[in-house]
Amino acid sequence: MSPHVLAARYIAFAVLATVANLAVQRVVFAGAGAAPALAPAIVFGAAVAAGTLAGLVLKYVLDKRWIFDDRSQGLQAHGKRFSLYVLMGVATTAIFWGAETLFWLIWHSQIARETGAAIGLSIGYVVKYRLDRRFVFSRQDAQDWSPAP
Repeated sequence: MSPHVLAARYIAFAVLATVANLAVQRVVFAGAGAAPALAPAIVFGAAVAAGTLAGLVLKYVLDKRWIFDDRSQGLQAHGKRFSLYVLMGVATTAIFWGAETLFWLIWHSQIARETGAAIGLSIGYVVKYRLDRRFVFSRQDAQDWSPAP
């Protein structure tokens, strides 16, 4: 697969995961409207956590097969890979959450929060690809691509 095709797929999957993440967050925020007694910080935390999980699982499934061509099967193989995938995502999730939270704290609006999330996710996905390629789906014949500067 050419580096351009690989990069296009990775970007498309990142966009899909981002949309899934933000959609789940909106569902949580909408559901919290029915429970006004919940503190805004609790709702915010629940929305971010649920969205992150949804985006993470979707991105793992897509990356495993269509980016890294990992055809391993079985609970043990998936468990090991997914655990490493999550571990590599800890730092990149901090980038995402940090940007999202910063935008929320500065502007106190949903559009600002989502803009911060999109910026944080974009930066995080570039870092995550490099970590995943090296530590999660490492193979001698792994494809390489570098985003344009």
